[in-house]
Amino acid sequence: MKKGDILEGIVETVEFPNKGIVTIEGKSIVVKNTIPGEKVKFAINKARKGKMEARLLEVLEQADNEILSDCPHFGECGGCVYRTLPYEEQLALKEQQLLELLSKVGCEHTFQGVKQSPRQNEYRNKMEFSFGDAFKDGPLSLGMHKRGSFYDIVAVTHCKLVDEDYRKILNATLNYFAATDLKFFHKMTHLGFLRHLLVRKAVKTGEILIDIVTTTQKEFDFAPWVKLLCELDLEGTIAGILHTKNDSLADVVKDEGTEILYGENFFYEELLGLKFKISPFSFFQTNSLGAEVLYDTVREYIGATENKKIYDLYSGTGTIAQILAPVASHVTGVEIVEEAVVAAKENAAHNQLMNCEFIAGDVLKVLDSLTEKPDLIVLDPPRDGIHPKALPKIIAYGVERMLYISCKPTSLVRDLEVLLQAGYVVEKSVGVDLFPATANIETVVQLVNIGVKPDYTVDFYNTVSEEKNKICSC
Repeated sequence: MKKGDILEGIVETVEFPNKGIVTIEGKSIVVKNTIPGEKVKFAINKARKGKMEARLLEVLEQADNEILSDCPHFGECGGCVYRTLPYEEQLALKEQQLLELLSKVGCEHTFQGVKQSPRQNEYRNKMEFSFGDAFKDGPLSLGMHKRGSFYDIVAVTHCKLVDEDYRKILNATLNYFAATDLKFFHKMTHLGFLRHLLVRKAVKTGEILIDIVTTTQKEFDFAPWVKLLCELDLEGTIAGILHTKNDSLADVVKDEGTEILYGENFFYEELLGLKFKISPFSFFQTNSLGAEVLYDTVREYIGATENKKIYDLYSGTGTIAQILAPVASHVTGVEIVEEAVVAAKENAAHNQLMNCEFIAGDVLKVLDSLTEKPDLIVLDPPRDGIHPKALPKIIAYGVERMLYISCKPTSLVRDLEVLLQAGYVVEKSVGVDLFPATANIETVVQLVNIGVKPDYTVDFYNTVSEEKNKICSC
């Protein structure tokens, strides 16, 4: 087998996140975006020694448990992977993937399966749509990236991840700007005006925040577009309409200055009886009802916290800190995004929680100034996990228990290997499906200290850092 070969085979299993495994002539080939039991045609695009990857060309035969997709964009849009699997089959697949990953670090513990999302469709409270074209030099499009494409955009006018209000806002915006002479920002030429449409909607309050992201290459009067949006027949209520400027070359939503076109630059959401103020770029779990399941699980895993001091590292807008604050002595949150810290402080004050402290800064650096030993540490890092040099500092506190919340299991197991070497054991874990129809999964792990020494040496620090780097490079 060599690069360019076109082959057929049966998908035997799917490794996290979406790596279908086909075995031919004793060699395992990774074919992404497949499900177990499918017969697929694929083209080999990587044939390195010991590693073969292929591009899916066609599903020749569906798996026995497959169903019809309820979304007309499935297969073309890159947003969903498992939309043709019944929901109970999605949960079973994710449970299997989590178990396999956790078993790699050799931790025997109580695995409690995967908790389901209260909603399987229309659950997202945030979407970032991109401007572009559906094909080269085609008409203006607004939506999600085409599966496997860096350039082409699918106008997801019937997307099932969001509710009807999102679809109405997307369609109205696309139709409005398609009738103008404005061009989208081209990733190769770096010319163009329109970049992204960010929409956020609270499930509990129904408040909506809309933000159009453009370059500064042109002046434009957004008043007619704002008027059009305000006249839409929506179930929710528009709290604010914004315009964000972004001239960076990266294909991400970056705030280089935001102005309010209508209303406010924030909205409110409610979780477990608490109210949270959310700005356009602050982190907040994208599945509000699923987040309640997650945070209920966090409270259950943490257990009794009366008179205890807690560090909430990578605290975002302080959601976990504030959920724990009513039953703790003091909670200190650390978050690198200053806007999120400002929101966390405002939220804590609004919820009348006086025992929360939020510090803006990189966890790696802030830990040097936090000398008081906590009773418990909660870790909720970004997708890439914990910085390898921050892990020894966290371990050095020698706390009896830690709680690790991860949105990327592969990063979780890398960090777990270091934590296990340092004397912690995994007592129990559970998955929480915040992302139905997609390959992603949230995981909660409870760690207990059975042999950590408080006097960490430089040698130990370097050993752990080197080990983490080695694991991350695999």
